Amino acid sequence: MTIDSHVHFWKYDKKRDAWITNRMKILQQDYYPEHIALTLKRNGIDALIAVQADQSELETHFLVEMSKTHDNIKGVVGWIDLQNENIAERLDYFAQYSIIKGWRHIVQGEKDDFMYGKPFRNGLATLQTYNYTYDILIYHHQLKAVLDLVNDFPEQKFITDHCAKPDIKEKKIDEWKVLIKAIAQNPNVYCKLSGLFTEAAWKSWSPAEFYPYLDIVFEAFGTDRLLYGSDWPVLLLSGSYVQWKSLLEKYMENFKEEDKLKVFGDNAIQFYNLQS
Repeated sequence: MTIDSHVHFWKYDKKRDAWITNRMKILQQDYYPEHIALTLKRNGIDALIAVQADQSELETHFLVEMSKTHDNIKGVVGWIDLQNENIAERLDYFAQYSIIKGWRHIVQGEKDDFMYGKPFRNGLATLQTYNYTYDILIYHHQLKAVLDLVNDFPEQKFITDHCAKPDIKEKKIDEWKVLIKAIAQNPNVYCKLSGLFTEAAWKSWSPAEFYPYLDIVFEAFGTDRLLYGSDWPVLLLSGSYVQWKSLLEKYMENFKEEDKLKVFGDNAIQFYNLQS
């Protein structure tokens, strides 16, 4: 089974989605499962993980409802207020929806010390008792805090979205390389091969620009802990769905077939507990 581990859906709201600036006009519209259905079919995608884009419980309900009418959505990564002192109560409530596999907070928009905060860490600790995953969304300059975080939570299943957003546009790699390799030493941390198009110069990149970064994450995480993801529709800012999938397929063309199956599906099944 081929799985896209990172897809977003939204009903565009100018006020709520203020992060979508006029430089991103292509995103200033609704994106529903039917808008990607043909693309998924053409690219041989069997299933996907729907990931939150707005920080509200309403967003989580929105994705759960989407999954009820689109059976290719095999998992939801929702949003919940991890800093809520009643976090266990809220998790008890959402436990009724088995489609929810994990949670994410948009930490890239927070201050650098956010991940050291006691309320946030208390929330993360609570996730472990429910066997939920946690998607780490950060910028590369926040990697040191992530390293400390994952070291402190060795039993929590983490996945780093978008390879921690290295600065491909400016070809900065050294500091990111050291920290991403250190993070990968933790066997409970996985990494998504997603979101890199928008870290390069939009629509003026060349495939070769991504290879040094792919070399590092493949060396660091191995094919057992890497997941293919598109970051659709955000990737449309810098390229097309088929361009990203084809780039990764070309990169992996000399890998063993079993390794390709892991990256393009099997690892997502394992990480997000999709068997259930």
